[in-house]
Amino acid sequence: MKPTVALILAALSFAAPAAVPQSASAASGAEINQDADKTLRSFVAQTPEAQDLAKKAVGILVFPSVLKAGFGIGGEYGEGVLIVKRQIAGYYNLVSASFGFQLGVQDRSVIIMFMTENALRSFQSTYGWKVGVDGSIVVLTVGAGGTIDTENLTSPVIAFVLDQTGLMYNLSLEGSKISRINR
Repeated sequence: MKPTVALILAALSFAAPAAVPQSASAASGAEINQDADKTLRSFVAQTPEAQDLAKKAVGILVFPSVLKAGFGIGGEYGEGVLIVKRQIAGYYNLVSASFGFQLGVQDRSVIIMFMTENALRSFQSTYGWKVGVDGSIVVLTVGAGGTIDTENLTSPVIAFVLDQTGLMYNLSLEGSKISRINR
């Protein structure tokens, strides 16, 4: 075997386990709830206008930790909770795969707000909701001065992607699949 091929295969063997979810490390419902609460509190503390949006939303889906890893071939996985009328309405996972130049691991949080009853109903009635196919999500970005760019607030589904420092700029959830799970 050529040394470069062997090196690539060895690197993939280390990166692949990080990109694939392990059932043994699946979070409990209580852990997801606690992490989602921390994520929402942090989001509102960093971006005060988010609280007004949350009050208008009919449902909020929070993925406290979405781990993305890759070495040429990548994947991401996270578990979250859907909150409707301040009540837990179910647990979900977010999964996607990607190909192309990529190297490393990234942890981020994803908050998806359903702004209309129809959008929420459509999400809840679809098994394996795929972003861009079953529903379109507008990912809001940070504007000047660290505020939310509210230009696209007419969308029935909006999302925010955060890392440890706050809102992240110019990311997409296109191609991600969100499915209901049992916790």
